[in-house]
Amino acid sequence: MLTVLLVDDDAEFTEVACTIIEFLGHEVLTAGTLEEARDWLKKETFDHVLLDFMLPDGSGAHLFNELDALPKRPRVTLITGHPSVKSVIKGLCGPTVDYLVKPIQREEIEAVLSQKKKGNEPVEEKIEKHFDLLIGESPVMKDLYKLIARVSKTSANVMLLGESGVGKEVVAAAIHRASESEGPYIATNCGAFSKELIGSELFGHEKGAFTGAVGRKEGVFEQAEGGTLFLDEITEMPIDMQPNLLRVLENKVVLRVGGTKSIPVNCRVVSATNRTMEEIAQSKVLREDIYFRLAVFPITIPPLRDRKEDIPLLAKTFISEFNKDNGSSYRWEDGQLETLKAYDWPGNVRELRHFVHRAAIMSDPEKSEIELPKTIESPFAQKQSTTPALQAGRTIEDVEKELIYATLEKVNGNKTTAAEMLGISTKTLYNRLHAYGDLSKDE
Repeated sequence: MLTVLLVDDDAEFTEVACTIIEFLGHEVLTAGTLEEARDWLKKETFDHVLLDFMLPDGSGAHLFNELDALPKRPRVTLITGHPSVKSVIKGLCGPTVDYLVKPIQREEIEAVLSQKKKGNEPVEEKIEKHFDLLIGESPVMKDLYKLIARVSKTSANVMLLGESGVGKEVVAAAIHRASESEGPYIATNCGAFSKELIGSELFGHEKGAFTGAVGRKEGVFEQAEGGTLFLDEITEMPIDMQPNLLRVLENKVVLRVGGTKSIPVNCRVVSATNRTMEEIAQSKVLREDIYFRLAVFPITIPPLRDRKEDIPLLAKTFISEFNKDNGSSYRWEDGQLETLKAYDWPGNVRELRHFVHRAAIMSDPEKSEIELPKTIESPFAQKQSTTPALQAGRTIEDVEKELIYATLEKVNGNKTTAAEMLGISTKTLYNRLHAYGDLSKDE
């Protein structure tokens, strides 16, 4: 049984709603104004508040602050008799707020009180987030989870390697969370500051150290005391600044710009770069002694094309986030998820998230169907060649196979369009795919 507060100035509706709520086995108290509702909230504890959006003394939304301050915040359902403000209410709704539009049926009241989905709305799939952050059940991701769990129990510095968009900062945050350290998680981008300012960002400065230094500032090493410092794009740090970083890593002290006193610091450093180890060594963008201090435990994060079985999980998560933020109810069709899996996502998870949001924005907000854009490719993603490389010794069958797959990728898996582009019949294309043993390409 729930204790329900019904806040509505419509006497006829209140009488009917109270009869329904009591019939459903719940206790209900009523208020006709915000003032009366506030009085009840001081005296009673409620499980659910049915709250009219327009009350004589103000909007029901004005009650949210009082509800947030309660030791136990009740679930809230906003009610309106004005369909024209439905979109406004949807904008106010968060994960703990529902909405109803009058006239309201018994089934709708029962649904919100029992927190069941109305009609044929899809039941949201529960997707596990490892370390409350990472999504994926592929073998490569399970290996990554093991590495995170093991290194988090130590104080070793970690270097994250991986392509742009794979989620290096999310992995850094997961390491911090798994370590259960008492200090904070601080992140900074070494490529975002000029040569003149990066020293102040990392190590802090004293008042008057340079023009514009109007006060003392703690650097990120001090800010991350007892916790984790994430240095993104570490290979973009100016080479002549790296000896200063080395001294901090070796001696565990910082010297603020313009300062004379060494300050002890103690934090784990997680750095990240989109360069490979070979590139780091050959390009000499990072001193060797710095590398060995930072990469005590290097971790390579797999690109999305190496864990395609995780794409549906990620796509469902991103559309669910969009739905919560925008009050929509979009859901994927199986064929659409297969289309997403067929693409290589050179921009990785970042590109996929951007594409999902773009698809949702262009879809009809009154429906649950998602309209896919005509092309998946992002103009800013690293584009992969759609023409097979011609090399001596390659068989015609190999080149043909690459050309077919490249064409399918270009048209998002549409076999009719691909066959037209290739100048063959759809039947011939299917025969080729069956010959390759790639039945996943079938519709």
